[in-house]
Amino acid sequence: MKFLLDGVPRSALVLLALFFAGLLFAPMVANDYVLVVLVTILYFAYAGQCWNIMMGFAGQLSLGHALYIGLGAYITAALYVKFGVSPWIGLFPALAISGAVGALIGFLAFRFGVSGVYFAILTIAFAEFARIGFDHFTWVGGAGGFFLPVANYTQNDFFNLRGSQRMFYYILLAMTVAVFILCHLLLRSRAGYYWLAIRESPEAAEALGINIFRYKMYAVVLSAALTALGGVFFAFFYNNLFPEQVFHISRSIEIILGPIIGGIGTLFGPIVGAFLLTGLAESLREVMLRLGVDLPGVKQVFYGFCLLVVVMFLPDGVWPPLKKKLGLDRDTERKEG
Repeated sequence: MKFLLDGVPRSALVLLALFFAGLLFAPMVANDYVLVVLVTILYFAYAGQCWNIMMGFAGQLSLGHALYIGLGAYITAALYVKFGVSPWIGLFPALAISGAVGALIGFLAFRFGVSGVYFAILTIAFAEFARIGFDHFTWVGGAGGFFLPVANYTQNDFFNLRGSQRMFYYILLAMTVAVFILCHLLLRSRAGYYWLAIRESPEAAEALGINIFRYKMYAVVLSAALTALGGVFFAFFYNNLFPEQVFHISRSIEIILGPIIGGIGTLFGPIVGAFLLTGLAESLREVMLRLGVDLPGVKQVFYGFCLLVVVMFLPDGVWPPLKKKLGLDRDTERKEG
């Protein structure tokens, strides 16, 4: 871990240590509701970081990442319910298929020069194809939903991902830390340098001899496969899957809001954004429940308000100015600007 902390001021190290210690011990003092909120935050932090690989590093805007969440969720859930395959085994075909779908989207887009907003529309189209397809795929429940067996477990069944919220919390915490370290390593690698060059100017990158098709494909496939892994744990935590919910564009928007609020292209941005957005949204919901107020759609309105404020006053996200205040304004993340 030393390579992650080189040059970090001591005061910032103390804050990071306290933050990580808080994450480690939070389940021991949190009630069930708070634990569910924390699991949700970690889920969006993980998924946002996966999306960040495609958009923040390589500059390819996807608005259809719900596609990969849904594929990961449905494939592992179906293998478990229909054939008794452990999700730890089922995740391999889920990641492979999701990566292959990502490769198909990338090939169609990059081979025929589809980029920018048109690439984003293409990703939405594939997610909609999946939503409509799974709506009519009765083998996994169709529009009526697909349900995993639920039981009262006295002990955690780690092999089959059946157990307490605390077990899922620590699994998602490990996943979030792992994808953070992976992204840090990627940014320091040749691929990371090439991605940033492509993001800034594809024409200049190609003139320098970078195979932009290949490295765009790397970003799309890696992002798709890692996002599908988040879908695996989405299925086994919530125990029910509905195509209208899982593949809907609103699911994709929820994933990308964290990096946008926190800071696209930064390592800590998706984490900061997930904590701020989900934490504040759940706090608002709790206050409204205590007041007896029920306003449908208030969560979406709150998300829109947060996005508006950040775009107007913090266009680079919350993390870059916060990083300066913490004395972490180093070039390790190589943020644009």
